[in-house]
Amino acid sequence: MTGEGEFALIKQYLENALHTSTSWMGTHDVYAALVDVAAVHYDEAVIRQYAPQAEDLAMRHGHALYQAVTDRAWGVAHRLAGEYAAAAVRLGQALEILRGLGAHWQIGRTLYELGQLAVTQGYRDSAHAHLIQALAAFETMRAAPDVERVKAAISLNSSIKGAKPPGEEAHPAAGR
Repeated sequence: MTGEGEFALIKQYLENALHTSTSWMGTHDVYAALVDVAAVHYDEAVIRQYAPQAEDLAMRHGHALYQAVTDRAWGVAHRLAGEYAAAAVRLGQALEILRGLGAHWQIGRTLYELGQLAVTQGYRDSAHAHLIQALAAFETMRAAPDVERVKAAISLNSSIKGAKPPGEEAHPAAGR
């Protein structure tokens, strides 16, 4: 993950690209990249600024991967705003699309975010299940930085006190 200064430079570069004509990259590529980078950095304002355009362009171009990336970004934004039901819906939609595409790394990233949603809500069992699935996806791909990030999240989740006991977890995305 990059630092705040690097994120600002990436965001600036991508925003400049919106106003530059290129033959190798379309506007839909730039918007998808903007919302994806903003989601990685948990920048709700940037997600909300660019996700509507990213979503519109993904749908117009019939770009399922970008639709899933945008759904995941919306899920992150909703989680950050405390809108947990909306977050679960968007993350679930992203996961469904990505599974259909067989996009393993993106599946792992989405499972990680579902785990973070469950952690935020105190649903340790659900969080653990999503994080273990994300870990398996990343290990299969040998995505070492992601493996380490998920292992750290699993360890942190295991140490959380006051989580909801098993059986009280009604997390909407738990069965996904």
